[in-house]
Amino acid sequence: MTTVRDFVHHHYRHFNAAALIDAADGYRRHLDQGGVMFMTLAGAMSTAELGLSLAQMIRMNKVHAICCTGANLEEDVFNLVAHEHYVRVPHYRELTADDEEQLLSRHLNRVTDTCIPEEEAIRRIEHVVLDAWLDADAKGESYFPHEFLYQILRAGKLKEHYQIDPQDSWLLAACERDLPIIVPGWEDSTLGNIYASHCITGEIGNVHTVRSGIEYMIMLADWYERISADASVGFFQIGGGIAGDFPICVVPMLQQDLQKADTPRWGYFCQISDSTTSYGSYSGAVPNEKITWGKLSADTPKYIIESDATIVAPLIFACVLDQ
Repeated sequence: MTTVRDFVHHHYRHFNAAALIDAADGYRRHLDQGGVMFMTLAGAMSTAELGLSLAQMIRMNKVHAICCTGANLEEDVFNLVAHEHYVRVPHYRELTADDEEQLLSRHLNRVTDTCIPEEEAIRRIEHVVLDAWLDADAKGESYFPHEFLYQILRAGKLKEHYQIDPQDSWLLAACERDLPIIVPGWEDSTLGNIYASHCITGEIGNVHTVRSGIEYMIMLADWYERISADASVGFFQIGGGIAGDFPICVVPMLQQDLQKADTPRWGYFCQISDSTTSYGSYSGAVPNEKITWGKLSADTPKYIIESDATIVAPLIFACVLDQ
């Protein structure tokens, strides 16, 4: 067994392990048949450094569009420019409330076992992105959150601060390919909060300088119509929440609200989730429930892997990349 793909196919034979193999093989089959893949990122996958594997998936044309939380969008850039200043807390389960206050006093924002340094990550980005916001505001222009970051990366305004191999940044990879990115609820992020603060102070005169969620849905609808006219579009969901809930609804919106009955449903579905199946939980709902909402079809290949995405996703990506 010389590859990761060989290893998991030999050892992962039952239960969630077998679901991983089925999902990975289904992903490859979907692409081999001419399909494209839409990926969603919830949780703190960027701080978990998913870019180590996701960046290559993007560069190898295995991912064709992404929907992510505002946190995942910005935290890949935070890691890009401040990685050496991150603090890992392997004993995070033992921290007391006073220990947490001490981390706060050091300006360390904890995400499970990893602390994001406020000054080196957040404030460093704030200064650069604020200039972009102010410039657009002064010109009466507006852009999506991801477009502002694309502008900054392409202009090389952060390059001198890079602290990881740029090949390991999924946002840089997405920028290189001009990948469509959807960021619903961007306001619920550190940069979103910062943007709101500058609108409150009046420094930014037009609150719509950064475009919002309804415009993202319109953008997604246009993308889905164009792409699905020629190829089956798959849906690979990491975690739950708005990153997955928002984009999957574009199909029933097109079919039911816009009366475009010939709109194809998603052609593949996989979710990695640690949310247990439960009453009323969308993140914990089995894929078949989505059939009644017009998102998936009875014959859509469907997979759900109940496990930790930080473990599962890189293994699936390795299988897809035949590593």
